[in-house]
Amino acid sequence: MKRAITLVFIMTLMLSAKDYTNNPKTIEFMDKLVQKYNFKRTHLEKLFSDVKVQKSALRAFRPKVKKNRTPEQIAALKKRYPKYGAWDRYAKHKVSDSRVKEGVEFIKRHRTIFEKVEKKYTVPKEYIAAIIGIETAYGRNVGKYQIFDTLTTLAFEKNRRNKFFQKELMKFILLSKTEKFNPKNVYGSYAGAIGLGQFMPSNYEAYGVDFNGDGRITLQKPEDAIASVANYMKQNGWRKGEPVATRVGYEGMRFKAYETGYRKTYDRAQLKGIRPKEKWDYSGKVRLIKLNKEKYDELWYGAKNFFVITRYNHSAYYAMSVHQLATKIAARMKEK
Repeated sequence: MKRAITLVFIMTLMLSAKDYTNNPKTIEFMDKLVQKYNFKRTHLEKLFSDVKVQKSALRAFRPKVKKNRTPEQIAALKKRYPKYGAWDRYAKHKVSDSRVKEGVEFIKRHRTIFEKVEKKYTVPKEYIAAIIGIETAYGRNVGKYQIFDTLTTLAFEKNRRNKFFQKELMKFILLSKTEKFNPKNVYGSYAGAIGLGQFMPSNYEAYGVDFNGDGRITLQKPEDAIASVANYMKQNGWRKGEPVATRVGYEGMRFKAYETGYRKTYDRAQLKGIRPKEKWDYSGKVRLIKLNKEKYDELWYGAKNFFVITRYNHSAYYAMSVHQLATKIAARMKEK
């Protein structure tokens, strides 16, 4: 019986593995690595000859097809995702009390690193920790996908972002050479993101920092990961000492008076009937950030630093969850 199970397991692995060395696009890809970057073809052929196709990753990037849903399916979706309360559902886990507690512990555990990083990059430690907390639960969940196989699957199996993933695969292979690691031994997310801060290979190259001075950028190590997240924020325009966001008041329960979102900016004088709930010393342009709660819309001003957080993940809800988590972490640290 055990032998039969073992044979089935081996057959499953064999069936899921694929040889990409005869794929015309892969051949062209390898040619570039050989001719432009002096890679050995035998090394590349060995890598691409045994790739486990990551079907679950591929499903996330398949071309979107409009579905003709039945009335019953539509009703089920509405029940699962009601019109109101989107922010409540989103923030439930992102800004949980346990995540705040773990954030405080994470900063305390790496206090010396955070102090040095904050001094160099001027990004507050609670915001760095909040990003790492939301991305990987402070390093507990960095992903279980083999990055080389995942990026190869997404680069050469048909999906809506082939070109993007071909570029990321190229960056990843180049990184394996400069940073001296085996590309088959790196694991991360279904999209190919790596380390505590979930950097794509292109961001790894652009913003990665060897903060512990060991000659390598290792985003799985807290020293390098913390500094790299801070560097990412700094390079994208983080302004020292400036606020991120503040709650504002308006008349009514649902806000429709002005366009909301992180892209649209206003002079505060333009916004009639909207006032910060607390004193807010910020004279720059603001964004109106609307949080869809179950019983009302919560409205916030977002400053330039709020926009900077959206460069990490292009979502107002993501940036607000980082801000609220960071604020709660900072408050909890003051209590102790």
